[in-house]
Amino acid sequence: MIALARFQVSGYLRSLRILQPVIVIFLILALLLSQAPANARLAAGAFGDVAAFMFPVWAWTARALLDTQPDEQRALSATAARHHLTPAFAGLLAAYAVNLALGVAVIAVPTAQGLSAGLDAGAVSAGLALNLLVAAAGTFLGAWTSRAIIPDPGVSLLALLGGAAAALLLSIGPLSWLSVPMVDWIRAAHDGPDDLIAAFPGLGLHIALWTAAVGVTYVLIRRTRP
Repeated sequence: MIALARFQVSGYLRSLRILQPVIVIFLILALLLSQAPANARLAAGAFGDVAAFMFPVWAWTARALLDTQPDEQRALSATAARHHLTPAFAGLLAAYAVNLALGVAVIAVPTAQGLSAGLDAGAVSAGLALNLLVAAAGTFLGAWTSRAIIPDPGVSLLALLGGAAAALLLSIGPLSWLSVPMVDWIRAAHDGPDDLIAAFPGLGLHIALWTAAVGVTYVLIRRTRP
């Protein structure tokens, strides 16, 4: 599985599709660098903002990476693998690894700004853990819209955009339990470091359960597809 994951990451990098999220990340970094937080409360809010901004970017990146491999090559990988689900797990691992690398590039700025603004280690840890979980959620959303699940590229793109929009809209209303708690983590982060630390266990459990549910259904569907 590790070899397949490395193979998919290598193909994604050689295709230069990595430039698409990198350009978006540079724009996010420019925004963060131009608005350095003046105190710890604003610094904590940056962690929630980064997670919200990066959620659709992580989904987009995962979809692009999983779609880089041609159908014929994906079928060969499935044939050569010892287990028919190995390529699916390898693709998820590759997508999450790339998303983590992109996330590190972005989260380094609010982390450095937070520490310089006096943000305590507990709030920084909660902010970092929040982004790790959101990266996993975005990865699975992107996997759900990949070509192996939705063959038509136009429909796949609409599903990706619709899924990201639905995640935001559902998190606002009474059906927020069906989505990632985007509004809740933004609110908790902007309420201050103590509120972020206090809210993180509930937020982390919510995101983890959502990610697990999406991941299980994705794997179940991939069982019937190459």
